[in-house]
Amino acid sequence: MATVTAAAPRAGERPGLLGRAAVRKLLLLTAAAVVLVPFAAARWAGGSWPEELTVDVSGPLAGASDWIIDNRDSHPLFLYFFGHVSNVVVLAVRAVYLALLAVGWAGVTAVAGLVAWRVAGARLALGTAVAFLACGLLGMWVPTMQTLALMVVAVAASVVLGALLGLAAGLSDRLDRVLRPVLDTMQVFPAFAYLLPVVLVFGIGVPAAVLATVIYAAPPMARLTSLGLRGADKEVMEAVESLGTTSRQRLLTARIPLARRELLLGLNQTIMMALSMAVIASVIGAGGLGDRVYQALASVDVGAALAAGIPIVLLAVVLDRVTAAAGANTDGAPRPRTHWLYVMAGAAAVAVAGRTAGRLEWPDGWVVAIAEPVNRAVDWMTDHLYSGVPVVGGTADWAARFTTWVLDPVRDGLQWLPWWSVLLVVAALAWLIGTWRTALTAVLALAAIGVLGVWNPSLDTLSQVLAAVAVTLAIGFATGLAASRSDRVERLLRPVLDVFQTMPQFVYLIPVVALFGVGRAPAVAAAVVYALPAVVRITTQGLRQVDPAAMESARSLGATSGQQLRQVQLPLARRALLLAVNQGVVLVLAVVIIGGLVGGGALGYDVVFGLAQGDLATGLVAGAAIVCLGLMLDRVTQPTERRARKGA
Repeated sequence: MATVTAAAPRAGERPGLLGRAAVRKLLLLTAAAVVLVPFAAARWAGGSWPEELTVDVSGPLAGASDWIIDNRDSHPLFLYFFGHVSNVVVLAVRAVYLALLAVGWAGVTAVAGLVAWRVAGARLALGTAVAFLACGLLGMWVPTMQTLALMVVAVAASVVLGALLGLAAGLSDRLDRVLRPVLDTMQVFPAFAYLLPVVLVFGIGVPAAVLATVIYAAPPMARLTSLGLRGADKEVMEAVESLGTTSRQRLLTARIPLARRELLLGLNQTIMMALSMAVIASVIGAGGLGDRVYQALASVDVGAALAAGIPIVLLAVVLDRVTAAAGANTDGAPRPRTHWLYVMAGAAAVAVAGRTAGRLEWPDGWVVAIAEPVNRAVDWMTDHLYSGVPVVGGTADWAARFTTWVLDPVRDGLQWLPWWSVLLVVAALAWLIGTWRTALTAVLALAAIGVLGVWNPSLDTLSQVLAAVAVTLAIGFATGLAASRSDRVERLLRPVLDVFQTMPQFVYLIPVVALFGVGRAPAVAAAVVYALPAVVRITTQGLRQVDPAAMESARSLGATSGQQLRQVQLPLARRALLLAVNQGVVLVLAVVIIGGLVGGGALGYDVVFGLAQGDLATGLVAGAAIVCLGLMLDRVTQPTERRARKGA
C-alpha cells in the first residue's frame, strides 16, 4: 500500500522532521566546520582544555571565604542584615518545632488528619493519619517533627516570596520579561548548586538549610502566580472594570479568585520541592529525617536509611495528595466555614487529652525496629545476589559490567575528544534545535566549565548523564508507548508513577545502595528511576493527544499499527517527545550530582568534599560547573517552541 504521511503542518511550522530551515543550518554548520576544524586542530592538538585558557579562581574564592569567616561576627552587613535573617529563621523553626512537640504525637496526627478532611475529604484524611502514625511506629517521630518544622517555615517563606514575585510579574510586562528567564534558569539548576552560596554566607546549620530551600522552592510559586494572574478571564475582568472598580479592587475581587487553581498548584509544587530540598539540605546541617538518611548512607547502613526514608516518602505522598485535592476542588461548592471550627475544636480536644494523659512523646514500646531485619536482608542479598548467580549474574556484576562497558568508554571517549570539537558539537545541536542565541548560551556555559579548570570532572559527570538519559529514554518511551495504547496499562502505571514522582531525590539512593553497593553505576541507576516517571507521563500524554482526525485518516487508508506510529503519531507528538527528553536530562543531572554521596565521583564528589571539609573553593567551583552543565544540557535539549513560549 502507499506510504501514509502525517497531516500537513500548520502555517508557520517546519515541515517534516528537520525542514528547510534545518537543512540551511546544516549547510552553514558544514561550511563553518571546514573552516574552523583545521585551524583548531593545528592550534590545539590535545584533548584536554588548555592551561592557558584556564583561570584559577580558587585563590580569590578562598580569600573571599576567609574574609567572610573573619568578618562574620563584626562586619555591619552580617551584624545588621544576615545576622538578623539567621536569627529570625532559627527562632521561627525552633518555635514551630517546640509547638509540635507541645501538641504531642496524638495532637499532631489529629490536626493533620482533620485538616486533610477539611480540604480533601475523608479518604485522604485517613491516609494522612495513618502516614503520621507510621512515622512514629518506625521510631522517627522526633526527626519527622524536625523536618516538618523546617518545612513549615521554608514553605511559608517560599510562598510569600514566590507570590510577591509572581504578583509583580503578573501585573507588569516589563518585570515579567525580566523575571521569566531568571526563573527558567533557576529551575534548571540542580538542587546541590543552591547549597554552596548560602553556606558561604550563613555557614552550616538550619539558617543555610532553610534559605537554600526557599531559593529552590520559590520559583514554581512565582511562575504559577504570574500565569494565573495573566490568564484571568478577559470578559470577567472587563465586566468588573465596567463597574468602576479600582486596580486594587480588581486584583482582590477578580484576578486572585480567578487564579485560585494556579495558586494552589503553585503551593503544591512549592511544598514538594521544599521537601525534596529540605532532605538534601541535611548535608549542610538541616537535621531531621534527611540527616538520618545521610548518616546511614555514609556508613552504608541500609536498614537505618530505609527507616528514615519511608517517613520522607509518606510525608511527600500525603502533602502532594492533600494539596492536589485542594486544587482540584476549586470548582466545587464551598464547604461551610464552621468546618474549620470543628477541625480546631477536635484537634484541641485530642491535644489536651494527650497532654493530660502524659502522652506527648511517642511511646518507645510502640516502635517497630526494621533496621536490623532490612540489614539482614541486605546481607543475604550480598551473599546470594550480588555475584555468582547462574546465567544472569548478580547485581554487583551488572553494575561492574555497566561501568566497564558503558560508563568508562563514554567517559574516556569524551575526555579523548579535543575540547574544541565538543564545543562545536554542542553548538551544532543547540542551533539545530533552537536559535543562534541558544547555541551561544550553550557554548558559553560549556566553555565556562573549561575556564574554571574542571573540564575532565565535568565530562565524567556528562558521561554519567548521557548513559542514564539513554537508558531512561529507552525504557520511558517504550513504557509511554504501551500506556498510550492501553487504558489498562495506563491505569496500572498511574499510582506507581504518582508515588515515584513524589519521592525526594535523596530517597532514591537507598535501594540502589542496597542492590548495587557504591559507585558510578548505582548513581546512574538512581537517576534513571528518578527521571523515568516524568518521561513516561509526558510521552503518554503526547501520544494520546495526537489529533484523532489524523489517526482516523491513517486507519482509513489501511495503515498498520506500526505505520500509524512511525508516520503519524511520532511526527505529530514531536514537541512532547522533545520535552520528555529535556525533562529527562534535567532530572537525571540532579540525581547524578547527588550520586557523589554514594561513589558517583566527578563534580558531585567535589561538592560533597567541599561541604564536608570546609573547602568552599573546591565546592563553589564544582557548583558553578554543575550550573553551567545544567544550563548547557537544558539549551541543547529544550524545544524551540517551548522556549519561545517562555520568552527565554
